[in-house]
Amino acid sequence: MSDWPSHGGRPEQLLPRFGLAGGSEVIDFSANLNPLGPPTWLAERLAASVAELATYPDPDYREACEAIARAEELPAEQVRLTNGGAEAIFLAAALLARQGVSRAAIVQPTFGEYTRACRHYGIAVEHVELAGERFELDEARAAEAMRAAGALFLCRPNNPTGTLIERERIERLLAAAQRHGATLVVDEAFVDFVTPDERLTPLLARFDNLLLLRSMTKLYAIPGLRLGYLLGSATVVGRIGELQPPWSVNALAAGLVAPLLADRDYLARTRAWLDAERPWLHAELEALGLDVVPSHANFLLFRDAHGESMPALLEHLARCGILARHTHNFIGLEGAWLRVAVRSRKENAQLVEAITRWRNP
Repeated sequence: MSDWPSHGGRPEQLLPRFGLAGGSEVIDFSANLNPLGPPTWLAERLAASVAELATYPDPDYREACEAIARAEELPAEQVRLTNGGAEAIFLAAALLARQGVSRAAIVQPTFGEYTRACRHYGIAVEHVELAGERFELDEARAAEAMRAAGALFLCRPNNPTGTLIERERIERLLAAAQRHGATLVVDEAFVDFVTPDERLTPLLARFDNLLLLRSMTKLYAIPGLRLGYLLGSATVVGRIGELQPPWSVNALAAGLVAPLLADRDYLARTRAWLDAERPWLHAELEALGLDVVPSHANFLLFRDAHGESMPALLEHLARCGILARHTHNFIGLEGAWLRVAVRSRKENAQLVEAITRWRNP
């Protein structure tokens, strides 16, 4: 349904559907952002950096790329800074188009920007749907689709399901892709929330047909600053650099990369919060008769185990001042599920209370 908001975090678009004012105060569970908020030092750092606006940033973003390279244990030549994860996705599609790829397979349901980016560059799209109630990957189907198309996009952990395709399966897909000259594009936008570490960075040493996309906006709760990056072989990253518009990342954002990555305490506090809060919320939702998909990320996907209407629950929550993420524009979900971010215990308890009232009006 094209009139539904295509992304979370858009109360001004969703609330009027239910006769509510677009500017109403809501607790936003629809955007998968860290509820700890940006690191406390960030505002002061930004204020001190205002003078940098009078000069052009380094077009190669060497300081930022070197900081990422140290964190990822890679040469800086394998890193490209991007204007958020979205630019990384579009650059991946631009590279495929430059390489002559005319068709790409996308593992669904997933983030809609992969399809949008492919179509922007004239690449036809084929869907590989995750199967069953727990959204399992049909590995043989994915490998065949990737071989036939020339490229496969997948999200790990996946948005909106929170599921994580096993590393061994990724390695087999990469080996199959390598034999057939295909490319595997893996979006790891939420991988920083996963414990233990599940990043696929070490595989870059063995597979030059692997492209990894990252976002820094979810973990550090800075979507307005637009920070992401792309990892691949030095040759591939060099080609992507030729496709990227000059100075696509602003100086203030680029200057934050090194201090953000150096703030290990923030990452530890984030993981401690999530490791406690996600299982609590999962159990509470299940206790209310909801079918909840086990998640490795900072959000949960659920539906009613008895077939009650999720659009009705979406509206009920909106009237309770809670914004959940609809699933009308996710292939294979079509509104029958809802996704909620994991937030603070107080806010999560308010969500549970609101669903309880829907159950027992």
